[in-house]
Amino acid sequence: MILPRSEGELVEAIASATSPLLVKGGGTRMIANAQGEVLDITGLSGIKLYEPAALTLVVQAGTPLAQINTLLADERQRLGFEPPDLRGLLGRDGVSTIGGIAASNASGPRRVQGGAARDAMLGVRFVDGRGAAISSGGRVMKNVTGYDLVKLMAGSFGVLGALTEVSLKVQSIPEAEVTLVLDGLSDDAGLAALRRALGSPYDISGAARAGGRSYIRLEGMAGSVAYRAERLRAQCDGAVLEGAQSAAIWAGIRDVAPLHGRAGDIWRLSVLPTDAAGIVAAILAAFGGDTLRDAVYDWGGGLVWLALPAGADDAVRAAINGRGAAVKLRGAGAAPFAPQSDQVSALSAALKAQFDPHGRFAQGII
Repeated sequence: MILPRSEGELVEAIASATSPLLVKGGGTRMIANAQGEVLDITGLSGIKLYEPAALTLVVQAGTPLAQINTLLADERQRLGFEPPDLRGLLGRDGVSTIGGIAASNASGPRRVQGGAARDAMLGVRFVDGRGAAISSGGRVMKNVTGYDLVKLMAGSFGVLGALTEVSLKVQSIPEAEVTLVLDGLSDDAGLAALRRALGSPYDISGAARAGGRSYIRLEGMAGSVAYRAERLRAQCDGAVLEGAQSAAIWAGIRDVAPLHGRAGDIWRLSVLPTDAAGIVAAILAAFGGDTLRDAVYDWGGGLVWLALPAGADDAVRAAINGRGAAVKLRGAGAAPFAPQSDQVSALSAALKAQFDPHGRFAQGII
């Protein structure tokens, strides 16, 4: 294991590497089958800048998420993209770091309202496969010029470079939140209700389904939340949970708590919300599975988490069949990512050749 304590040491480690490197933070989001000599970036940790009035935060990549959350909470602020803690889902130990979150574009339920992690990233510093330190973006949203390397690094899983610093915009914690709970609906009907809510003018900040129930979250000023909740209930009657009860529901959705402790493989699907129920039904039919037990839907059905028996790769790929993307986050066997089209493969290869011409970063990271 290589444990640099500064960006300079990281540059030296990458430039002198003679075998593939596996960029690793806390190891809580590691993709299945990741390989290489561990390049541990947790030594690059700490808050570089925090300006609550400007809603701006600059941190080193190895900084623990818990430390960031505590810092922001003291100012009644938060990371708007609601990054999930996947340790319970994947059976991992370790500490989630902001570098791993950025490199995997880890985004929770609030993505339907405020965007993904990549949308909150103002700037990054990283070291590419040549051992060159690169800075892109800045501390304000208008500081992006030329090719947007910030968006490129978000979700790159460490195959193009090792992040050393991330600049983020943060947001204030709202005054109130409520959750409307819809019970007794089929997956088709429950997901349709979520889509209708997301298409309404009521500024939904969460739309998920698990255990046979659909959940719709509203946040904001207390009066506004009460008004919007009343109007939504007129369209789709359901129980209303407030405050801590509502927050507990969404912490469980964010961290995919209904699938914690499950044996077998864990899959993450990105699909059209209108296709979600059919795709999941086709996959689970191959194993006698049950959506009440084996599936969690988020983003109105656009994100699906599945717990499947080991070796479900063929069934998942067949059901997706060009209608989305599927990533195996836990489990042995075939490559975690599905084969790309010729056009995407060519683009990926060109980017890899530009940022890592010597092949120093392993495939399947964080």
